Amino acid sequence: MRRRIITCMIIIVATTLGPMVWGDLLLVPMDDAQTDHLRAYGLTWWCLAEPRGYETQWLLNYRAGSFIVPDRSDVRARAQEMGVTVKAITDAENEAISEVIEQSNMQRLHLTRAPDIAVYTPEYAEPWDDAVTLALTYAEVDYDTVWDREVIRGALEDYDWLHLHHEDFTGNYGKFFSSFANEPWYRRQVRASRAAAEDLGFDNVQQCKKAVAATIASWVADGGFLFAMCSAADTLDIALASQGVDIVAAPIDGTPMDPDAQEKLDFTATLAFRDFTLVTDPMDPEIADIDVPPYPVSFVSQGEVFELFEFSARQDPIPTMLTQCHVDQVADFLGQTTAFRQSALKPTVVVLGDYPDEDRVKYIHGGYGEGTFTFLAGHDPEDYAHIIGSDPTDLSLHRNSPGYRLILNNILFPAAKTQERKT
Repeated sequence: MRRRIITCMIIIVATTLGPMVWGDLLLVPMDDAQTDHLRAYGLTWWCLAEPRGYETQWLLNYRAGSFIVPDRSDVRARAQEMGVTVKAITDAENEAISEVIEQSNMQRLHLTRAPDIAVYTPEYAEPWDDAVTLALTYAEVDYDTVWDREVIRGALEDYDWLHLHHEDFTGNYGKFFSSFANEPWYRRQVRASRAAAEDLGFDNVQQCKKAVAATIASWVADGGFLFAMCSAADTLDIALASQGVDIVAAPIDGTPMDPDAQEKLDFTATLAFRDFTLVTDPMDPEIADIDVPPYPVSFVSQGEVFELFEFSARQDPIPTMLTQCHVDQVADFLGQTTAFRQSALKPTVVVLGDYPDEDRVKYIHGGYGEGTFTFLAGHDPEDYAHIIGSDPTDLSLHRNSPGYRLILNNILFPAAKTQERKT
């Protein structure tokens, strides 16, 4: 794992103290000793959630990002029910862990409460359409769903953390028209999007989606934690850069693209990307040149990996949390947006995982106002090509998935934030 040091953007509670003050402890190992890495996150979230509210600790870089939870009968029972490996540790063992942490690139962090989680997803979406909902469901982490109506009407103020389903925020319907215009799922998407836009008083879907994107960006700026995968990440920024500009290239909806749209883009409004070029061909599946499509051989030949950076756990705890994993190379996976062009990143964006010596990155993070965003390219970490209509991923067969661990790192890192969100 390559080392990288950046400036930490969020103040969190960090401690290298010895025994925790509330008594007996359980170690939740996150190295190869763990039988179910994904549900280990669920167990930690369960401890934090009401009505329990048990304080836990995250041991950054110690045994691949292990957790400490209270040794209580209900916690032991929950761990057994979920199939999560836990180990009782004594005060002396906890002190020994502190000594190792003090002498190494490690950090002990308090997690104080479970974040309130929302997933932006349409009602017609199937549970297996989105890797994050698969991960949350398998890990038994509670979440609510919101979509265009709820976002525009202010529902995000009730949540700390938001994930964006694989949405196209430009109103181009993913530019699937050329290949899937007659498919029932595509027609259902068009009908639902048009109905939501009409209900909310917008002239077309493009206007509605751009307003949703702007509302999400404002929520992040006020202190929200945003996570997005695949095409939701780049199309969000394209929508933010093109407020008031017609950029719909798909022939099914909206007015034609403004011939001067490229010159009218406002890159100061975006979260992560800049200096990108719109794709004007309605038959081209790309909306802009942010995405780096897979090489032709990649579609039929698995085996490529992206590499995670190693950060300074004391100086840079946020990116350290987001990259906790039991491996430093993660199997690549495709998506409508497979990788981000590194030269399109704003200079303030932190690269968490990339393809060494190439102009493409997989996993990025940054600050926006008082909040943060984290983007992970690709669709499903355990479904390499994700052919539309394929069977859903069964996470019980991938309990130790490194790619899904990256997703679940994101739901716990807001638990360490101490300052209150602005509402």
